[in-house]
Amino acid sequence: MRKPEICLPIDIYMNRIAESELIINNRGAVYHLNLRPEELATTIITVGDPDRVAQVSKHFDHTECRFQHREFITHTGTIGSKRISVVSTGIGTDNIDIVLNELDALVNIDFNTRTIKPKLTPLTIIRVGTSGSLQADIPVDSFVASTHGLGIDNLLNFYRTTNNEEELYLLREFVAHTQLDSKHAAPYIASAGTSVLKHFVDGFHQGITITSPGFYGPQGRILRLGLSQPDLIDRFTGFRYGNHRIANFEMETSAIYGLGRLLGHHCLSLNAIVANRIKKEFSKDGAAAVEKLIIKTLDTITKIA
Repeated sequence: MRKPEICLPIDIYMNRIAESELIINNRGAVYHLNLRPEELATTIITVGDPDRVAQVSKHFDHTECRFQHREFITHTGTIGSKRISVVSTGIGTDNIDIVLNELDALVNIDFNTRTIKPKLTPLTIIRVGTSGSLQADIPVDSFVASTHGLGIDNLLNFYRTTNNEEELYLLREFVAHTQLDSKHAAPYIASAGTSVLKHFVDGFHQGITITSPGFYGPQGRILRLGLSQPDLIDRFTGFRYGNHRIANFEMETSAIYGLGRLLGHHCLSLNAIVANRIKKEFSKDGAAAVEKLIIKTLDTITKIA
């Protein structure tokens, strides 16, 4: 896959970024990820669970570096001639805001001058995670490649965003169907990177992924607390627009897609389905499903030029 350079207007990249805005530690690494630019590959797998980093990197032929700061763990290595970094994000779009901005900074900001580089480098970022199915015909232990990330978490509303015509129609119909109002969220939507998605068709269900701001109430789970919209899951499942439907939901995809597109990166979210919320089923061996997804993902990306 050819990674074209992106150019910005000259007045943008001449401005110096203050120390309080981009924090670089004593070893010259970006603060949260604790990475220097040369320690990051341009092909990146993100995982929510820090323990999953080693599950991915054990398949490397060679691991050149390992770093950790808080929940953010990175291993960079190679499979054949393909250089790959695997980065843990932790759970939620607030963490994705940190990770996506710092990954971009590592390749597109000059740490010496604290200015944006005049020619930008796009990254390929692939999330390998777990999620719950919202359709009866997407069973546990199957895989979903997300065509869109539809966020009800509000993160992207803090950035200036644009949508194409299809996305605007999808968003309008989704809001009308679910009746989500400003009390709950201002939904937003972003598409997968088509240059990556096209490689993940065989063996994958496809559909829209809802990104929620929580695991219990926002995903319709009832333990001891009642829900303000107890039928919201049914409305997600019943949404249709043309060939589009909501396949699953989790807690990171919309932020990866939204920020990734704004920053000029090629992003894809892949999920092993560990729960089917319609059939009320949970995987008997979710770890095995994740391992199969990791192997399938690595096999595919090592074949992408």
